[in-house]
Amino acid sequence: MQIELTISLIGLTLAVYLLSRYIASRYPSPLSTPVFFSTALLILFLKISGLHYSDYLPASNICSLLLGPATVALAVPLYKNRGLLKGKLVAALTGLVMGLLVTIVSAILVARLLGLPHSVQETMAIKSVTTPVAIELARELAVDRVVTTAFVIVTGILVAMLAPPLLNYLKIKSALARGIAFGTIGHGIGTGQATLEGELTGALSGLAMGVSAIIMSAVIPLCIPLLTG
Repeated sequence: MQIELTISLIGLTLAVYLLSRYIASRYPSPLSTPVFFSTALLILFLKISGLHYSDYLPASNICSLLLGPATVALAVPLYKNRGLLKGKLVAALTGLVMGLLVTIVSAILVARLLGLPHSVQETMAIKSVTTPVAIELARELAVDRVVTTAFVIVTGILVAMLAPPLLNYLKIKSALARGIAFGTIGHGIGTGQATLEGELTGALSGLAMGVSAIIMSAVIPLCIPLLTG
């Protein structure tokens, strides 16, 4: 019974995502962004059907498992366009580091303005790194891993929803600039949205996500206590 349910939920997830892609193409809007729209539809289905998240978790785990090969596959267009990245490596790294600095400092400042405790400030500071790394950083900083994961997911969804129209408004069309922006701030979810714009944008976003995770893992445990103290 569980196997049949899991297979059915995997099929449902795929169908919902394809529907979301169609809706986004017909009615482009931040609210029709596939990652947001499909998530909302799946939550609505679980509420109406009476299924618990624990029922959906096996299907979710299988879908997540497929993210590994998909992420590795992003290296192919990156290798094909290595000349582009090599020629603009300094600019790319500068943008990436500045993006990380801004997201850390702005998150802490917003938390302070809202009068939130230090633990929440630390949690918000690591919201723009991929979930597995964020969970380990939360363990290192002794903050709530569930809240950390929630911040990470919400950040990724907001980036997927708002970054494309914002970048379009600013007339930023470069695949390098857009890819670095998506991956640095929006991690895996942002990278998923970046791949919809093109394989090069997605590959650069995946690279930015990986480099950001390495930098954040080294810097956060040292800097956050100083910034939130």
